[in-house]
Amino acid sequence: MKSFRTCVAAFGTVIATSASAALKPGDAAPDFTVEAAIGGKDFDFSLSKALKHGPVVLYFYPKSFTRGCTIEAHEFAEAAPNFAEAGATLIGMSKDPIEIQREFSSKECRDKFPVAADPTLEVIRAYDALRANPTASGETVSDRISYVISPEGKVLYSYVDPLPEKHIENTLAIVRHWHDEHNK
Repeated sequence: MKSFRTCVAAFGTVIATSASAALKPGDAAPDFTVEAAIGGKDFDFSLSKALKHGPVVLYFYPKSFTRGCTIEAHEFAEAAPNFAEAGATLIGMSKDPIEIQREFSSKECRDKFPVAADPTLEVIRAYDALRANPTASGETVSDRISYVISPEGKVLYSYVDPLPEKHIENTLAIVRHWHDEHNK
């Protein structure tokens, strides 16, 4: 069996070719508390509190109810039980206000995991997830970046790709490997 470091390094090759601004493995993950919604209901999500239960998969996406972001939400919803089985907390985040996230959490996330609102872009900036170029309408949004954060508050993995498909597969592989290494 590969060591956890080897597994992260293998996925890291993908990161190096596709990411330019994302936090890197080993970096401290900035702590935050944000307004979030699951199943249409609001709550405060705290990274430090979630990390007490295991790793956190934090994924940033540009805009709720757009094609790629909806695809990604559906795929994360389908895989949510697998993340939970591996001991990970899953949360998505965009700059959309909580009113939009409330609806997105029910319709597209299918009540399976929460999405957070970061309308001021504070957390998005802290995670180097701000899209370099504004949208065609001039709006500043987050890039599509996924992180796996260890219970110690360190970035285990980051992945940047404008296409949503590999985010779920890659983060789940890292979480499962982390789980296997820590539950021998």
